[in-house]
Amino acid sequence: MSEVNVSGEIKKFVELQKIDQDIYSFKRGLKEKPVLLEELKNQFEAKKVHLKEAEDNYKVVLVDRQAKEVDLQAKEDAIAKANIHLSQIKTNKEYTAKISEIEGIKADKSIIEEKILLSYEEADKVKEDIDKEKAALAQEEKLYSGQKKEIEDAIKEMGDKIKALESQRSQVIPEVDKASLERYERILENKDGLAIVPVQGSVCGGCFMNVPAQVVNEIKMHDKLVYCEMCARILYLEEDVE
Repeated sequence: MSEVNVSGEIKKFVELQKIDQDIYSFKRGLKEKPVLLEELKNQFEAKKVHLKEAEDNYKVVLVDRQAKEVDLQAKEDAIAKANIHLSQIKTNKEYTAKISEIEGIKADKSIIEEKILLSYEEADKVKEDIDKEKAALAQEEKLYSGQKKEIEDAIKEMGDKIKALESQRSQVIPEVDKASLERYERILENKDGLAIVPVQGSVCGGCFMNVPAQVVNEIKMHDKLVYCEMCARILYLEEDVE
């Protein structure tokens, strides 16, 4: 290659690298954003669990109360039946025993009534917890929806930018030697989007390892593309692209 061709190629590769770095950056974003979106979704779903637990607890309280109300009705029926039987008793002994039985049923009934009253209090407390959880969840849903839209908008924007950058790239590619371009793109893929780097002082701008003076002199000759001995990236001097 002539000096002009190599110097021109270096400038084109530097131009291409700027485009490719942005493309790689946006593509990384396109991989990361859906993961972030899934994390936000899981966090929001986890917060819904508290509401579900409160609602389930409320159902348990209601079912338990209904069972107690059935028991209460059974005690009331038993008392009514015992009172009917009481009027038919002939002896004092049987009468006293039946009165004692009725008092025992009434005592059990009183305990059940107390438990039902406590059940109403418990239900009110659980209902209050449910209302608080619903209000908190509504705020969380609003926040989640906003974050979700922001991420989805960012994904769309990155997709649009990648398309625009790839269009720019397609205009530069024809101006680069095909064989050199193939090597550049292999390095680009293997080095996470960074294929050509400047020598900064005597250090490679990619791997930050020392670049021997002989290699720097080879770059200055402009008769071939020069690669870093450590990371295999294309090397150039910043003064050559100014």
